[in-house]
Amino acid sequence: MLLDLLGVVYDGDTPIAGAAAAIERLRGAGLPLRFVSNTTRSPCSAIIAQLAAMGIEVAEEELLTPARAAVEWLRKHGRQPHLLVHPDLEVEFSGLESGSGRAVVVGDAGEAFDHASLNRAFRELIAGADFVALAINRTFKDTDGQLSLDTGAFVAALEFASGRSPVVLGKPSPDFFLAALAGLNCPAADGVMVGDDAESDVAGALRAGLGAALLVRTGKYRPNDEARFDPPPTTLVDDLSAAVDWILKARRAETDIGDAL
Repeated sequence: MLLDLLGVVYDGDTPIAGAAAAIERLRGAGLPLRFVSNTTRSPCSAIIAQLAAMGIEVAEEELLTPARAAVEWLRKHGRQPHLLVHPDLEVEFSGLESGSGRAVVVGDAGEAFDHASLNRAFRELIAGADFVALAINRTFKDTDGQLSLDTGAFVAALEFASGRSPVVLGKPSPDFFLAALAGLNCPAADGVMVGDDAESDVAGALRAGLGAALLVRTGKYRPNDEARFDPPPTTLVDDLSAAVDWILKARRAETDIGDAL
C-alpha cells in the first residue's frame, strides 16, 4: 500500500479529516505501508516530525522521497551534486563532495528559483554535468490554499535551454514506485497507490504496473482531473477514509474468492 502525503494525509500543517484514523485502519488490517512523497522542500526528518505532531507515527524506513532516491543515485554514479533545491533540503545531500563528476539536482527551490540560480545550473549542464530532477510535478497546493508552480516548470526550462533530458527520480518514475514496493516485498500487480495528483500519483502508478490507483478529491484535485490523464484512476473517492473503505472491501472480496476456491 502506497500513500501520498501532501493533499492526502495533510494540507500544509493541517491533517485532513479522518486521515490519521484511516492509516490506523490500514495498519490494523495488517497491510504494510510506504509513504511516497514528491515533497522536495523538507528533509525526511522534518516530514516524520510533522506527521508525529499530527499523531501519525511513521518509521524512517516507511518514507520514500525523491531526495533519498537522489542520494542513492549520486553515490551509485559517483557524482557531486550541484543543488538547485530548497535550502531546507540541502542537509540531505551532505557527504557527497567526493564524486568524480557533477550532477545538477533540481527540486522545488521555492524563492531560490531566480535567474542567477537557474543560469548557474544551466551552465553546469552545458559543461557536461548530469541532469537529475527530483520531480516534475506541474503544480502543488500552497499554504494559501491556491495552486502554485511546482518543480516541473523549472525542469522544463532547463531542459529547453540546455537540450538535455533529465533523469526523473520521484513520481511518476516507475522506478520510484517499484522501489517502494520492493521494500514491502509486494509484487506490482498487488500494489495500490492513493494520491491527489491524477498525473504523477495515479497515472504514474498504473504505468508502473500497480494493480490499482485511487484518486482522492482532497489536496490539489480539481474537477475532471480524473479524465485528464491516461490511464485514468481505478476509482475516484472523496478522501483517504473513503479510499481505505474501498481497499478493505476489495481485500475482503479477494479473501472470499480465495476461500471459495
